[in-house]
Amino acid sequence: MTALPTRLAKSQYELLAALRYALRRFQRFSEEAARDAGLTPQQHQTLLAIKGFPDRDYVSIGEIAARLHLRHHSAVGLVDRLARRKLVRRTPSATDRRRQEVRLTVGGERVLGRLSQAHVRELRELSPELRHLLESIAPRSK
Repeated sequence: MTALPTRLAKSQYELLAALRYALRRFQRFSEEAARDAGLTPQQHQTLLAIKGFPDRDYVSIGEIAARLHLRHHSAVGLVDRLARRKLVRRTPSATDRRRQEVRLTVGGERVLGRLSQAHVRELRELSPELRHLLESIAPRSK
């Protein structure tokens, strides 16, 4: 592992600023796409966290809170709002009745599928720029 210099060159600041700008453009795209689909950005993130959770098709409220960096009670409210819209359903855990398992409904799958396709298209457009910036900021050692 190489030590970072104590001072960055102007060009490094420019690269960091350009990367931050590209990431913010993607974040803005994501927020607007969620709103266009009738969701808040947090609701979209919740659906994605459920669908993208490793090795399971459900998550607990605590896992949603951890993935979205929320307090437990905020995650409960978020899941409640999604459940009222019939985008998720909560069921008691078969192994621990104190825990709730949160799963996507067919409607939740449909909304998330459309949003995810749009996000993949956007990332494909941004990927050359992001690759270039990341490689310029942190080149691979040979």
